[in-house]
Amino acid sequence: MRTIRIHVDLPLAAGDTLGLPPQAGEHVARVLRLGAGDPLVLFNGDGMDYDAVLLAVGKREVTAQVRAARTVANESPLRLTLAQGVARGEKMDLIVQKATELGAARIVPLLTERAEVKLDGERAGKRLAHWRAVAASACEQCGRARLPVIEPAQALPDWLAAQAAGEALRLALLPEGTHAARGLAPAGAATVVVGPEGGLGPRDVALLQEAGFLGLRLGPRILRTETAGLAALAALQALYGDG
Repeated sequence: MRTIRIHVDLPLAAGDTLGLPPQAGEHVARVLRLGAGDPLVLFNGDGMDYDAVLLAVGKREVTAQVRAARTVANESPLRLTLAQGVARGEKMDLIVQKATELGAARIVPLLTERAEVKLDGERAGKRLAHWRAVAASACEQCGRARLPVIEPAQALPDWLAAQAAGEALRLALLPEGTHAARGLAPAGAATVVVGPEGGLGPRDVALLQEAGFLGLRLGPRILRTETAGLAALAALQALYGDG
């Protein structure tokens, strides 16, 4: 029997009775067609799953009671950050969704030299909220009880300037990269930078090299932006994380 997991941005504790937020309630009632007495699992990103049961399913309100809480221990021991050049349309949704499933701890949408997507003001805020919703939905499906941090879109130079020195291995996915995934041995954390559709430009590459990023090469074929970062995450997880 499939476990229904629903993300709610609310405090949760065993014994609580709560009304689900409108979007979650509508999903439960209209999409999943659950009714009173049906079990489900709630989570809010604190690393716990909360076993619950629906008390009432109405047109305007869905009420649930939390019965028990349990720790979910399926986060990767390798803290991965994907710094992704913003891709057009649904490609970025796909990248956020699959990076979440692959266990990325942080996703940073980057505006790079060859970026074709313009994000500013109100549009930037809407896209950020949308990407966070995509990540929450991916967590519902894959069983994660911690949501990845998704930062606001930012220019590559600004993001690099804000990066503190640390132990995270710094990698930039480049066709001309000389480092293979095998043999890198990251010490518990790694950051992977991926360009948008047009790839990273010369100024981008120079900035990344100055900031200590190594050129990572996954193989002899040039990958599309929606494939490249996900392939890198999967390789690093298999070698040093979940594998």
